[in-house]
Amino acid sequence: MILEQRKVLQALTLLKQGERIVCICHRNPDGDAIGSLLGLGSLLRKEFPEKEIILSCADSVPESFCFLSSSLHVQQSLTLTPKDIIVFLDCAEPKLTGLVESHPQCFDQSQDVINIDHHISNTRFGTVNIVVEESASTCEIVFALAAEWGWSFTSDIATSLLTGVYTDTGGLLHSNTTANVYRTVSALLRYGARHQLLVTSIFRTANISMLKLWGRVLEKVTVTDEGAAISAVTEGDFRATGAEHGDLAGAIDYVNAVPGMRFSLILSERDGKVKGSLRTLRDDVDVSAMAGRFHGGGHKKAAGFAIDGRLQPEVRWKVVAEDQVLSSSGGASTSGMDSSDCATSSDAGSSS
Repeated sequence: MILEQRKVLQALTLLKQGERIVCICHRNPDGDAIGSLLGLGSLLRKEFPEKEIILSCADSVPESFCFLSSSLHVQQSLTLTPKDIIVFLDCAEPKLTGLVESHPQCFDQSQDVINIDHHISNTRFGTVNIVVEESASTCEIVFALAAEWGWSFTSDIATSLLTGVYTDTGGLLHSNTTANVYRTVSALLRYGARHQLLVTSIFRTANISMLKLWGRVLEKVTVTDEGAAISAVTEGDFRATGAEHGDLAGAIDYVNAVPGMRFSLILSERDGKVKGSLRTLRDDVDVSAMAGRFHGGGHKKAAGFAIDGRLQPEVRWKVVAEDQVLSSSGGASTSGMDSSDCATSSDAGSSS
């Protein structure tokens, strides 16, 4: 991995200057968000024992990542001071943090902010932006930075960072599993990363409510004429199964396993919004371009978006907002989202 040395030094200088360092990941955290948050937080506590290190996320740590020892240190409430050094991890844009309204100073250049991320859609909102788009995960970048700074790793730190690498590569199965990913994994294992604990906790542990939710996801899968595999989960599905919204993570990979599909999409309701998770296995489809049509983003083969509205079943699912209809069926209104919209978007994205 190639890091821009000027930014590496700028980030280290800010970290050394701050009396208090606040590390923040995106809301609805996944393994890379939690892994990079806990990994960097533990590194900072070890390297700067005299400083106060705060770990924060707008949402609680999902149960599947509570095996990580420092997960108990993550707080949802946040109070900032003008002298704080803020580090955002795995946050492509400000709105994903859940802090735009409560802490606008994080995003108006009035406070020192280090932005560490790997998403192609990152808006470079930090004072120092370390965005490595070719990296498979933010944890991979954190590992490279710490190694560049000459910091040492403990078993707990290595396990946290390996969590992000593993989850963002689908257990080293996705196409973003590069040679550098394997080098990073090898190094983290040498530092004592608890591989089997990670695999068992994340990939081989499922509660009954999650299995019931995934059953509903798979039962509802429909295949469109344009080659999209689409499913939807309503608030009613979550209530009926007793599942949490975090339990949906990973289901998209099963929907995406249907042979011959151009892309897959799962729509899910939460708090008056509909979240879309997009995946593809094809090199000629860019799902980040599709997500961008709905003010979302991500990577070429894995992306997402969130829009105001609710799900309503017809022949297929549509998102109903007060002023527009976003539908996964053909023949929708000009404001609608149907599978042909996604196909057009993917064609445009793949030609760029």
